[in-house]
Amino acid sequence: MPIYNAPTKDTQFVLHDVLKVSQSDIPGYDELESEFTGAVLEEAGKLATNVLHPLNVVGDTEGCTLENGVVRTPTGFKEAFEEVKAGGWTGLDMPEQYGGQNMPYVVGTAVGEMFSAANQAFTMYQGLTHGAASAILAHGTEEQKNTYLPNMVSCDWTGTMNLTEPHCGTDLGLMRTKAEPQEDGSYKITGQKIFISSGDHDMAENIVHLVLAKIVGGPEGIKGVSLFIVPKYIVNEDGSLGNRNPATVGKIEEKMGIHGNSTCVMNYDGATGYLLGQEHKGMRAMFTMMNEARLGVGMQGLSMADAAYQNAVEYAKDRLQGRDVTGVKNPDGPADPLIVHPDIRRNLMDQKSFVEGARAFILWGASMIDAAHRKGDKDADGLISLLTPVIKGFLTDEGYDMTVQAQQVYGGHGYIEEWGMSQYTRDARIAMIYEGANGVQALDLVGRKLAADGGKHVMAFFELVKSYIKDNAGQDEAFDRDFLEPLKAASKDLQAAGMYFMQNAANPNNALSGSYDFMHMFGHVCLGLMWARMGKASLDALAAGAEDKEFYETKLVTGRFYMARRLPATGMHLARIQSGGDTVMTLDAASF
Repeated sequence: MPIYNAPTKDTQFVLHDVLKVSQSDIPGYDELESEFTGAVLEEAGKLATNVLHPLNVVGDTEGCTLENGVVRTPTGFKEAFEEVKAGGWTGLDMPEQYGGQNMPYVVGTAVGEMFSAANQAFTMYQGLTHGAASAILAHGTEEQKNTYLPNMVSCDWTGTMNLTEPHCGTDLGLMRTKAEPQEDGSYKITGQKIFISSGDHDMAENIVHLVLAKIVGGPEGIKGVSLFIVPKYIVNEDGSLGNRNPATVGKIEEKMGIHGNSTCVMNYDGATGYLLGQEHKGMRAMFTMMNEARLGVGMQGLSMADAAYQNAVEYAKDRLQGRDVTGVKNPDGPADPLIVHPDIRRNLMDQKSFVEGARAFILWGASMIDAAHRKGDKDADGLISLLTPVIKGFLTDEGYDMTVQAQQVYGGHGYIEEWGMSQYTRDARIAMIYEGANGVQALDLVGRKLAADGGKHVMAFFELVKSYIKDNAGQDEAFDRDFLEPLKAASKDLQAAGMYFMQNAANPNNALSGSYDFMHMFGHVCLGLMWARMGKASLDALAAGAEDKEFYETKLVTGRFYMARRLPATGMHLARIQSGGDTVMTLDAASF
């Protein structure tokens, strides 16, 4: 059975050595002392390792079943859900007035990584609820907030998001689900939604669906879409649960992975719904949930990569295969362990450098969300908006690739279900698709985010990188050579790509054909910046006489690997972008 150990120490390093959270002026960050965050992460880690992780393979093998219109979750899920609820983990960063603990989002993100790595399918139930609650918090009336949020924050009720229909996915303007106004101010919702994660289950008293639909007589296309709260059970005026709403499960989808999560076809047959936000402004309200979900999905890419990597390392140290070409390392055994071989080392270093860089990137992103929400920092809000498609697209693409690399360490055993490695690959695959497929993320980045506010935010990113290099250059010759110079070169590649898009804007295919490469290039530069910051923090800790010298020296070695072996990929992506759109678009459709 696979193992999982929560990365408490590494998370603490990012929070306190790199981000220096307790020194930040973001409201609430002054309480994030190392002892406090350490205690929270330690308890979360125990829950993830001892309760959630053992159920990961159970959920994968049993899956969910539909019995008489009700979805049954795998053995042990309900009990584990009650334990998560009892610990207050579901409302960690939600407002106190609705039963939450009001901790910063960065703490919720750190805990979420552990829970997702231990059991992604399980954690989605509370994760989607958090997103739905955030949408109600941002766009709901006071009555709606008071009616739904206390029970959603506690996860006595859970939540979903309903966008996709059988004939439309990304192009939501094509949706057919309709909303008919009623005299009492409610609406009758009719239509079918597919791919609804956590659509129904037996772990909550009620399920609050957020459903996109078109009000009858409204504008055509995406401008006519509104968002509705459609509960499984109607909530009475006194807060008790009333009649069953005609919002039912048509079937559970049979999926490649995340079997423990109930991905449902949902049928709405005149179900009672309540408008959330303004008429015909549903996408604005839904994006509150989707943007949060996209960051959470990026985190899933990291989580699956970390869980797979941990197991690959253990296997590589234990499995005896061949002899080290430079000399025998295990003279008392018939062979040396896999980890002595250079290609295995290359494989594991790819994984390790990605996981640790991605963790820093995710937590940095979470701190920007806190800055935007807790102190109204518009610059932070603009920067995280720019980086959201990078976090979602790059980290899930790379995260999936790392689970495949982890499988590769196992050789044939990685392909056999008995060893558990295929589950990480299968579970990671969906993250590249849902909440906006990664190709769409790339189009959003290049087509919308780069030009937002006159290009202000991408220029701010370039200035951030430039300033970091300038402020830290000349202090350590090796640091300049190994970290700052590669980061500078990669950032110049990214700027050159942006300049190419501007100079060739007459043909939009030039930009859109290069968008996927640009997203990956941007991701590498972000991880390069994170590794530069982690490298500097490690040098500072060593200079200050840190007790755990090995930890910081290991950070420096891992960072040098990323900067030397992974970051130069920006040059390849730039060459692809500069080859132009004709290389992609010239072939006639009939010739494929």
